[in-house]
Amino acid sequence: MEARQTPWPRAWLMTDERLGDRLWEALANLPDGAGGVVFRHYSLGKTERLALGREVAAIAEARGLMLAVAGSTSLAEQLGAQLAHNPDSAGGLPLSLAVHGNAGAMAAKSAEASLAFVSPVFPTRSHPDRAALGVDRAVALAELAGCPAIALGGMSAKRFETLGNRFYGYAGIDCWLG
Repeated sequence: MEARQTPWPRAWLMTDERLGDRLWEALANLPDGAGGVVFRHYSLGKTERLALGREVAAIAEARGLMLAVAGSTSLAEQLGAQLAHNPDSAGGLPLSLAVHGNAGAMAAKSAEASLAFVSPVFPTRSHPDRAALGVDRAVALAELAGCPAIALGGMSAKRFETLGNRFYGYAGIDCWLG
């Protein structure tokens, strides 16, 4: 998919409870002023998620990283996020959606999503039971979504380069660890 002019970063960290204390390492490895963070940590209680979210938001702001918050429009607004990922309700923020198949791609198009996170492009350690889409299928879903698409699943900067200009950017978990 040809990249369009957008304000969105091309490199994203998807936070995950499995990172544990390595979350800080992954955040440190994002490029200053050019990366984004999708704060997930779904399993935390409301108070704990807010506290950790505040820490992540402070780092993102200090480093010029864009912040997206997954699953909670209210939390996204509380943390001053610039994007709501898979939001639980409508709000004033632009939104991004996960795309794993045709239904997700159509939902992204219908919702006029700002970004679509298409996954898993390649096999991934974080979801070993989920079959990879493969490049051709992932590209087709990205095109169907009708918005800039972020390749997710088994990604790294090197692997992203092999995709040419078929995705706007890439995201990962492990790729940001040393």
